[in-house]
Amino acid sequence: MYKICLVEDEMNLNNIVKAYLENSGYEVKSLYSGREAMNYIGNEVSVWILDIMLGDDISGYDIIKKIRETDESVPVIFTSARDQELDKILGLELGSDDYITKPYSPKELVLRVNNIIKRVYTKNTSKTIYETYEIDKERRIVLEDNKEISLTTLEYDLVLFFIENKNKSFSRDEILKNVWGTDYFGNDRVVDDLIRRVRKKLPKFNINTLYGFGYRLS
Repeated sequence: MYKICLVEDEMNLNNIVKAYLENSGYEVKSLYSGREAMNYIGNEVSVWILDIMLGDDISGYDIIKKIRETDESVPVIFTSARDQELDKILGLELGSDDYITKPYSPKELVLRVNNIIKRVYTKNTSKTIYETYEIDKERRIVLEDNKEISLTTLEYDLVLFFIENKNKSFSRDEILKNVWGTDYFGNDRVVDDLIRRVRKKLPKFNINTLYGFGYRLS
C-alpha cells in the first residue's frame, strides 16, 4: 500500500483530504505543523503533500529542502492559498512534482496523487520479489543475490503463473491450459514433473501440493 504524508495545518481540510485518500486505497499520515513534518522526514513515504504556508515558522519550502537532503526522488505536491507564478517556479526549482491552489477539490488532489503514483512507481511493476528471489518480467529471468537462476521457458512460465496467482489453488488441468496453452494435448502428469524441477531449482518457492486436486503457491 502506498503511504501519503499530508502536511496541512487546517484540521478540517486535513481530515477531509485524508478521508478521500483513504477511500482511494492509500495509507495516510496526517501532520499539522512544519515541526511535525521535519521530525517525520526519514520515514518511508510514497508521496508528500505539503502546504506552503503553515502555522509555525517552518514553511513547505523548508520541509522540501530537508526532504531532498535524504531523498531526491520521492514525489512532492505543494498546496497553497496563493496562486502566484513565483511560488510555482520556486516549488519546481526546489524539486516539487506538482502544485495545486486552494481552494481545491479533494477529488482533484486524489487524481493528481494517482497520476504521480502511476508515473513514478508503475515502472517497478516489471519486477516482483518472492522470498529471496527477484522475478524480472521484462527480461524473463529469476535472480537470487543478483545471480540468474537457469530456468527453461516452461519453468519460468510456471513460476510467473504462480507468482501472479499467489494463494490461489489450481488443478493440473488449469495449470496445463495457462502454462502450456489451450492447444496442448497430453498427460497432465507433465505438470508434476515441471513442478518437481522448479522446486529443485527454487527450493524456497513454496508450491503446496493439494492432494487429489492440484497445487497452490503460498
